[in-house]
Amino acid sequence: MTRTEKLLADLIALPSVNPAFATQNVASARRASPSKFGEKNVADFLASIAAKAGLEVEFQKVLPFETERWGETPGEPVCASDHPGSRGRSPHQSKETVFRSNLIVRLLPRNKIRQTILLAPHLDTVDADDSQFLPRVKNGRLCGRGACDTKGSVAAMLSALCELANAKSRPNETEIIFAGLIDEEHAQAGSRALVRSSAFRRLGQSATSPDRLKSELQTTLAIVGEPTRLQVVTAHKGSVWLQLETRGKAAHGAMPWLGQNAVREMAGIVSALETDYAARLRKRKHLLLGTATVSVGTICGGTQPNIVPDRCVISIDRRTLPGETETGVTREIAALLRSKSLSVKIFSTKLAPALPLETNPKLPLVRQLLRSIGQVKPAGVDFFCDAAVLAGAGIPSVVFGPGDIAQAHTTDEWISLASLERGRNLLLDFLKSLP
Repeated sequence: MTRTEKLLADLIALPSVNPAFATQNVASARRASPSKFGEKNVADFLASIAAKAGLEVEFQKVLPFETERWGETPGEPVCASDHPGSRGRSPHQSKETVFRSNLIVRLLPRNKIRQTILLAPHLDTVDADDSQFLPRVKNGRLCGRGACDTKGSVAAMLSALCELANAKSRPNETEIIFAGLIDEEHAQAGSRALVRSSAFRRLGQSATSPDRLKSELQTTLAIVGEPTRLQVVTAHKGSVWLQLETRGKAAHGAMPWLGQNAVREMAGIVSALETDYAARLRKRKHLLLGTATVSVGTICGGTQPNIVPDRCVISIDRRTLPGETETGVTREIAALLRSKSLSVKIFSTKLAPALPLETNPKLPLVRQLLRSIGQVKPAGVDFFCDAAVLAGAGIPSVVFGPGDIAQAHTTDEWISLASLERGRNLLLDFLKSLP
């Protein structure tokens, strides 16, 4: 195994499941495997590697996380009935609050900082069973939870940065920051905290000069690590999650005419969304992203067969194009349903806005990255990620990394070892090309 491959295998073996995605009772899950949840193990491991390479390391506290730990308390009776008067050790439960923290690693230039490159993959993963934290190599692939989403990017980016730190020749005027972010899979608390911090606010300010000067003064670029098949992505869709609720009147199932069926009302809404509304969205096209989409993801209504349901709820996923907003989406859905005499209440279920990304591919550092990896035109992707959060704070951002999003979140998640190694080499070549 190469160093990058070994690093990724070690990362897969360190569970960093986002606590929001625990599939079992969270309290019992933490008690059974307290280290499975949260990004701390991975962040600590990466910090030790970076420190050994001579890089500056710090942690940025983001979210408190309470864990339950079981240990032994000396001095308690072992079992009074069996051993009267004896004392020994007994099980003891305690709670410990730790912080889910972003990992910040810096490589400072030899001279004054004139530009900054931010390498920003995320450290959390979706949930998995224990077998998925056992890295396996098969047919040129490394398998395991997080292999491509996004521990592959983590390994490629940090390994490239560590090699650059120990190289004879390295950038003289470019600061390079690795930011291992928490919580991307849930509410992007890591990237949102990062752009609020005073240390990173300057990056956004340096890139938000008047339009006529942007191409001359743009001195910052964030490369967000996600599986893009090593394509530089300058645009991605946004994500709006809405809950729609219909209300009716309960009645005995033997006399349904005395009630008002909320499920029937919702059936008309689902039909309108999946046909008329979806057709309307297909007429909106973006050069890199294609069309906006809508998908009904869940439905719940009624309590039992012999009761006319008085409530029904669906959740929908609406993927947005640049220029679209959650407010605009909510208004147009409400207007469409009103035009069909369908009554519904609409609620947003996103904890924070998940906006689309559109970065100008003509910005100097974006052009330089495209040239460095031999890509003629930028690409677009359907999924949302931290790039839009960083871009929203004024930091020009692109998405780039080894692996394919088609493997993300799957039971048999994997990454091609060739893609991993090539990704690391492409990043290293780009970083070496910087002044």
